[in-house]
Amino acid sequence: MLNKEYPLHDMNLVFDMIENAINKGGTHEKAAEEMNLLMHLYAGLPAEAVEQGMMFIHGRACEIPATSDIIPLHVRLMNLLEYLEKIEYLSEIPETMSGEEIKKRSEMMNSLEEHEKLFGTPLLGYRFNSVTNTPAEAKEGEESDSGRLLLMNSQAAVFICNDIYKTAIFYEDKLGFKAAHLDDEAMPHIKLMRDNIAVVLVKGEGSAAKPLREFGIKYDMYIYCSEPFLLHNEIAGNGIKIIEDLPEAKVAQKQGTNRQFVFEDIDGRHICVSQYIESN
Repeated sequence: MLNKEYPLHDMNLVFDMIENAINKGGTHEKAAEEMNLLMHLYAGLPAEAVEQGMMFIHGRACEIPATSDIIPLHVRLMNLLEYLEKIEYLSEIPETMSGEEIKKRSEMMNSLEEHEKLFGTPLLGYRFNSVTNTPAEAKEGEESDSGRLLLMNSQAAVFICNDIYKTAIFYEDKLGFKAAHLDDEAMPHIKLMRDNIAVVLVKGEGSAAKPLREFGIKYDMYIYCSEPFLLHNEIAGNGIKIIEDLPEAKVAQKQGTNRQFVFEDIDGRHICVSQYIESN
């Protein structure tokens, strides 16, 4: 429930109030990121949808159809506004406080964390890129990625297998992946996860299940690794077939490619593990 007076039909003024409140200080470090995410999403909505947000602010949420896809957006806006009202209230400390007032302020202070948990988290499939480099810090010829609204958050390679369960067991036992069996989706498959790598296994037959090198493509997948030596030792120690060995670091410096090695999985795919070099 909001206590301040807000404009009736102007969402831009609401965001001006939010920005002013955050600029006063005392808020969570991601409060501004939350404001930017909400502001970008509302800016892309038709006028009718923005007006729904204003109805939320003025206590008329019951008039909005429950089937509306963007209700989570309005809820997040209310969460931020309620949070900022609490911050403003807590910033004004009276000279004397009754026991009831002390209890109220304590409960309000303890409730702030629940609001802050949502700040910066994805909303309606979007997240706000939190890269803070300014355009002046970007490399010459490159655009700064700061402040960009991202809808695509991750990806997964798709492996077609004759026997997805046999392949899943290999990746679990030999490569340390964790498998999730997702038979309730439109395309029954198994999702494998390890660190930042995701692989989806689907059942298929014939040429679709053959390794890509049979079609003139050298590798079936690249895995970029900060230190391939450690992963090479793990994979070789588990008895996995190494197709191309990892060169010594000094030898790799003289080569024209990244330091890398290649292993073969249970279906004959060749997976290249290439050293990831961070750019300064």
